[in-house]
Amino acid sequence: MHRADHRPSRRAFLDVTGAMVAAGLTAGCTSDAAPSGSSSSATAAPLRGPAATPTPAAVPALGRHQAGVTLPQPAQGNLLALVADLGAAVAVGPLLAELGETIRGLTAGTDPRLLGLPPGDLTVTVGVGPRLVRAAGASLPGATDLPRFSRERIAPRARGGDLLVQICAGDALLVPVVAAALLDQAGDRIRERWRQSGRRGANVPVGEGLAAPRNVLGFIDGIVGPHTAAEQRRDLWLSGPPEVAGGTLAVVRRMELDLPRFAALSVAEQEAVFGRRRASGVPLSGGTAASGPELGAKTPDGRYLVPVDAHVRRAHATMVGVGLMLRRSYSTDEPAPGLLFVSFQNDLRTFTATLTHMDASDALLGFTTTTASATFLILPGFDRQHPLGAGLFG
Repeated sequence: MHRADHRPSRRAFLDVTGAMVAAGLTAGCTSDAAPSGSSSSATAAPLRGPAATPTPAAVPALGRHQAGVTLPQPAQGNLLALVADLGAAVAVGPLLAELGETIRGLTAGTDPRLLGLPPGDLTVTVGVGPRLVRAAGASLPGATDLPRFSRERIAPRARGGDLLVQICAGDALLVPVVAAALLDQAGDRIRERWRQSGRRGANVPVGEGLAAPRNVLGFIDGIVGPHTAAEQRRDLWLSGPPEVAGGTLAVVRRMELDLPRFAALSVAEQEAVFGRRRASGVPLSGGTAASGPELGAKTPDGRYLVPVDAHVRRAHATMVGVGLMLRRSYSTDEPAPGLLFVSFQNDLRTFTATLTHMDASDALLGFTTTTASATFLILPGFDRQHPLGAGLFG
């Protein structure tokens, strides 16, 4: 399902999704809910087990910003990133407006294609690729493609794309059902390039009211970021031009990880790769996880406490000279064990300069191979009077 050079037909995908719902299964995941305890017969003994998991609170789909970036907090545990191209003759504005209306119905639970599933904390976030942005304005944020970096093994169909649909939910069963509904709405106007599903680990408190999940390498991930409203205004949200204000820029990268080689390292060696304690997320320079590393701190004999090639040093915003990025990593099983990395920032250079700085000597990159890569302008939020994408393509 995740191969970049193969796309099953939309009809086949819908048939598979229907079968999954009928069986109550989702590939690679288990349900969080136990049997409810109700019986189909008055004389049958009730089923016993823990109470059903409460349905999480709904996340408003309408507003200045699209949901799925800073809301909900913390982010849901399951994600599907779907990347597609638009046909040459497709009218972008009407397609985006239709998708926005479909998202509103799905998140409200009124779309029959949900098959009766409660939407809970479902969010759907839509972005457009550089080709479409350039058609609207060559100087607009989001009009620039990502450059190529080292440690990439990317098939042509897994690089770039016109459309990003990010689907997130606490209930893993919702994700493919929602994807099927959106593909049904788009019809033959889009052609899927690649997709990747992933999941986040349980959140770990890191101090200052913040929590972050562990990644598949065992380390707490995504501690640093624009968390306050002031930081998000400065580094996350686009303030202009007016047609993109309230949006942001996303980078999506799929990476395979050399888990056996990383696992063969001692805990101390693994911590030197990251620059943080594996158990707590505390920087090797001390303090707390949320307070950040003291990059100048040294041992009595003059060695940096945070090694010169540690990830936390090479990727640190002050070392690179850029703003903060909101980073999320999702563990993946297919096509190989790894991570789906998603970052949001209001200047693409925040990402490109950081990765260029990491490319020189980041110890973590030696365990990664990037197999898919794209950047998108995450459109501003929408409401009933202002359809999704109307500012750019109305």
